[in-house]
Amino acid sequence: MRVLRIGLRIALVLVLVAVVAGGFYVWQTFPALDGEIRARGLAAPVQVRRDASDVTHIEAQSVADAYFALGWVHAQERSWQLEFNRRVMHGSLSEAFGPATLETDRLMRRLGIRQAAQAQWERMPPAAQALLQAYASGINGFHAARQQALPPEFHILGVRPVEWTPQDSLGWALMMALDLGGNWGTEFARLSALQRIGTRELWQLMPPYPGEPPATAVDLAALYRSLNVYKPAAEGATRTGAAPAPTSPLQAWADGLGHLEGVGSNNWVVAGSRTTSGKPLLANDPHLGLSAPAIWYFARLKAPPLAAGGKPLDVIGATLPGLPSVVLGRTAGVSWGFTNTGPDVQDLYLEQINPANPNQYRTPDGWAAFSQREEIIKVKGQPDVRFVVRGTRHGPVLTDQHPTYGDVIDTSRYVLALRWTALDEDNQTVLAGLQGNFAQTVEDLLEAFALYHSPMQSLVAADTAGGTAFRTIGRVPLRKRENDIRGIAPAPGWDARYDWAGWLPAGEMPTLASGAIGAKGWHATANQRIHPADYPHFLGADWVTPERYDRIEALLSARQQHDMESLRAVQGDTLSLATLKLLPVLRATTSDHRLAGAAQQALERFDGNMRADAAAPLVFAYWADELTRGLIAPKLGDARFKTLYGKRTFRAGLQVMLLEPEAGAFWCAPQSCAQQSSQALARALDRLAAEQGGDVAAWRWGKAHPALSSHRPFGNVAALARFFDVSVPTSGDPWTVNVGQYWANDPKLPFANRHAASLRALYDLADPERSRFIYQTGQSGLVFSSRYRDMKEEWAGVQGRPLQLRPQTWAHQAVLVPQKQ
Repeated sequence: MRVLRIGLRIALVLVLVAVVAGGFYVWQTFPALDGEIRARGLAAPVQVRRDASDVTHIEAQSVADAYFALGWVHAQERSWQLEFNRRVMHGSLSEAFGPATLETDRLMRRLGIRQAAQAQWERMPPAAQALLQAYASGINGFHAARQQALPPEFHILGVRPVEWTPQDSLGWALMMALDLGGNWGTEFARLSALQRIGTRELWQLMPPYPGEPPATAVDLAALYRSLNVYKPAAEGATRTGAAPAPTSPLQAWADGLGHLEGVGSNNWVVAGSRTTSGKPLLANDPHLGLSAPAIWYFARLKAPPLAAGGKPLDVIGATLPGLPSVVLGRTAGVSWGFTNTGPDVQDLYLEQINPANPNQYRTPDGWAAFSQREEIIKVKGQPDVRFVVRGTRHGPVLTDQHPTYGDVIDTSRYVLALRWTALDEDNQTVLAGLQGNFAQTVEDLLEAFALYHSPMQSLVAADTAGGTAFRTIGRVPLRKRENDIRGIAPAPGWDARYDWAGWLPAGEMPTLASGAIGAKGWHATANQRIHPADYPHFLGADWVTPERYDRIEALLSARQQHDMESLRAVQGDTLSLATLKLLPVLRATTSDHRLAGAAQQALERFDGNMRADAAAPLVFAYWADELTRGLIAPKLGDARFKTLYGKRTFRAGLQVMLLEPEAGAFWCAPQSCAQQSSQALARALDRLAAEQGGDVAAWRWGKAHPALSSHRPFGNVAALARFFDVSVPTSGDPWTVNVGQYWANDPKLPFANRHAASLRALYDLADPERSRFIYQTGQSGLVFSSRYRDMKEEWAGVQGRPLQLRPQTWAHQAVLVPQKQ
C-alpha cells in the first residue's frame, strides 16, 4: 500500500506539473498589448493601441513604419494564418500535412502563383516595393525577436514560421482573386455534364440569367462529340467522369477556389436625398468563406504624407493579413465598399496534343512546344514529389495528373489550359489598394482605383461632402464578334477566333456618377448583372441570380428616408425569394409519411423567411435538396453529380424543371414531377426525424444551419475542431440578403452556413464616427485568447461595433520602439 500511495503522489505531482506547464505555455501565447515593446527595423517609435471595439490603431511617424507595425501586429495576432496562407499559395502544404494535400499543392504549382507574383513585383514602382518590404519586415521582425510563444498549430504540426517576402503579399492578392475569380469551374461543369446530357438539357440544368437566352447558340454537346473530347466509356466507366471524394477538406477547399456558385457580396450607397441626415449612407457585407480566425483584421493606419504636398495616411477598416492596406473601410472624408462584379475573366481552352509528338500542341500557326518547368513538392513522411508543369500560349495546363479532369477528357488527345487576367504581369491591384488609403473624396478614391486590376469589383463610395459613386474597377477581356462560344465553355485553343481581343476600355466600364445615383436615391449591387440589357459589350453570363438584389431594391424603395438602423435591418433580412418560387410546389405535394401532416401545417404559416428558430425553413431546404438529388443524379450519374453538387446548388435549374413542363418531362422521367416531389418529401422527413427527432414543432433551421467558421486545418480533426472552430446558429440561405451558403454535398454538415457575410459595415457620412462594423469570430487568431470568438453573437444578431478614428477610450496601449542593431 505504501508503494501505491507513493506512486499516486508521484502521479499527482506529474499531473500538477503538466497543468502548471500547460498554463504557463498558454500564458506565453498571449500577445503583449501594453507597455513598451522593442522591434528591430523601425525608424521611430510607433503607437499601437486597441480601442473598446478591439480595433488596432497604429500611429507612426512615416508610412513605412506604419506598414512595418501592421506586419508586426498581423504576426503577433495571426501568425498561423499567415503561415498557412503562405503555404497554400506556395504549394507547400504537403510539407506540413503529408500526401493528403498533394493535389492542392499541385494546383498552386500549375497555376504558377509564385511566378506570377514575382513578375508583378518586378513591374511595381520602387516606392511601392519599399512599402511592401516594410510590411514584410514587420512580420519577420516580430518572429526574429519574438518572446511570445508560438500558437499550438505550429507545435502540433512540427513546423516553424518561414520568412514572409513582399512577393508573398502579391501572391496573397492573387489568391483572393482566385477565390473570387470567375467561371473556370462552371466551364468545366458544363463540359462534364454534356458527356451525359444534350445542350438543351444543359440550359435547363444551368439556366441563363433570368430574361436572357443562352449566351451561346452553339450546340456544345455536338461540338465536343465531334472532337472526341471525352475519355472513352470503357476507360472512364468506373467513376463516370468524376473524381472520387476529396481525400482532405483542405484539398476540397483548394478545388473549390473560383468554382463556388454564388460567390459574392452586397453593397449599396444611399444619396443624401433619401436619408434622414441629408448626407449619404453606405453599406457593405462581402460574402466569403467563413474561417477561424476570420479572413479580416480591423485596424487603423495613421502617418504623415509620403512626400511633401501629399495627403496624410489616416484610414480605418478591414485589412487582410498578408497585405499592408485597408481593403474595405473609410478615412475621415470618404467610405467605400466592394462586391464581386463577376465578369468572365477566365477561359478554358482545349489544347490538342500532336499525336506524333506529345510535347507539342496545336496553334493557329501549326504545332508548338509546351513550355515546361519542373516542380518539387516536399511531402511529410514521404519522398519528394517531382512533376512537370506545362503551359501553352493561353496559360497553364490544368489537366496533367489531375483526377477530376482526367476522368472526363481524353488526355491522350487534349489538355485544358487556363487564360486568366489576374496572372498578367501588369496586375497592380495591390498598388491601387495602397493609394486608395490616402483618399478623402470620392474623386480621390476613383483616381486611386483606376490602377485596380483583379478581381473585378463593383465599387460604391460616398464622401462627407455628399458625393456618391458606383463604378466597376478591374480588367475585363474583350472577345471577338466571331467568338460564338463566348467563354461559356472550353473552346478549341487552335482556333484564333476564341483568343481574347484586348481589354474593355476604362471609359466604357459600367459606372454611375453622383447625379445618376441621386436620380433614384441609391445604387445597390449583389452580384447580379450590373449593366443594362442594351450594354454594348459582352462581360459574361454567369451572374448570380438576382434574388438578393431584388430584395435589397424592394427594401430600399419601401422607405422615403433611411438611417443607420434601417440599413442594418436590410443587412439582416432573411426573406428568401428563391424559396417563395418553389414553396407552392412543396405545399401542393402529398405524402403518406407519418410526419407529412405536421410538416405541411408548419409550411402553411411559412412566409419564406429563413428564420433560425423555425421548422418550416428546415423542411423546405431538405425537400429541395432531396428533390435536386432525385432529379439530377440519375441523369448525370451519381459520381459526377456528387462532384458538381455543393459547389453549385442547381436551384435555378430545379425551378426550371418543376415550373416548365417541357423540362420536367425530361428531368422527372420516368415518373411525374408530383411523384418525385412526394418521394423527396418522404426522404427529407426521414432525415429530419433521424437528426432532430419526431416532433416537427421542435425542429429548428438554425440547428442544421450554424455559421461554421472552420479552422484550417484543425476544423477537420474532430478532437480539435470543438476548440478551434467557431459556430453560432444563423438564419438565411444562399438567396437571402443575410446570406448563408452551404455545401449540400458535405456528408456531415450539409446545411452548415460556410459562406456568408465575412464582415458587415455601415458608414454614416453625416458623422463618420457613427460608422459600425462586425465580423463572425474575433480579432485574435490565438485560440486561447478571449478575443478569438467574442464577436460571434453580435455578428449573428446583425449588431455592430463603433468604427472610429477618435475613440473615447483605449483598452490597451503599447509603443513599438526601435531596437538597436
